Amino acid sequence: MVKKTVKSASASTDKAVRKAGGAPAVNIGISEKDRAAIASGLSHLLADTYTLYLTTHNFHWNVTGPLFNSLHDMFMAQYTELWNAVDPIAERIRSLGHVAPGSYAQFGKLASLKDAPAHPPKALEMVRILVEGHEGVARTARDLLPLADKAGDEPTADLLTQRLALHEQTAWMLRSLLEEQ
Repeated sequence: MVKKTVKSASASTDKAVRKAGGAPAVNIGISEKDRAAIASGLSHLLADTYTLYLTTHNFHWNVTGPLFNSLHDMFMAQYTELWNAVDPIAERIRSLGHVAPGSYAQFGKLASLKDAPAHPPKALEMVRILVEGHEGVARTARDLLPLADKAGDEPTADLLTQRLALHEQTAWMLRSLLEEQ
């Protein structure tokens, strides 16, 4: 009986459900329409995360003034975290059966964040720009969360929840540097 069940299950994976080259189509319990919409949202999150990574790294290199040491170190910790975040986002897109964007041109079209200024601003202006960047990435993640929840896509919802917590906390910490005493 078990052998028949296994045979029946494998028989349903015929040519009609295979992609070009013989690879099976993605069948993870999330519709193609939902997977496409979630992958699109994750592509925007990836672009925003990469844009914020580049801006933060730029500011790490170019910060000056009395806050140099503390901001230089803080920016390094932040760009390292952002760098480590891009791979799980891209791999989730791939897990959903879609191609992850990976060029500056694609990121430029997908990102909601502004690119880093051509000339490095003063240290506290860098902090303000990064607050806005982290808040922007948080909004991008939050906008996608209801779709992931509705589709029953727990891995994406978990990823988004983790990113939200990180970006909201980082924005708060950066914002604290801008408060008047």
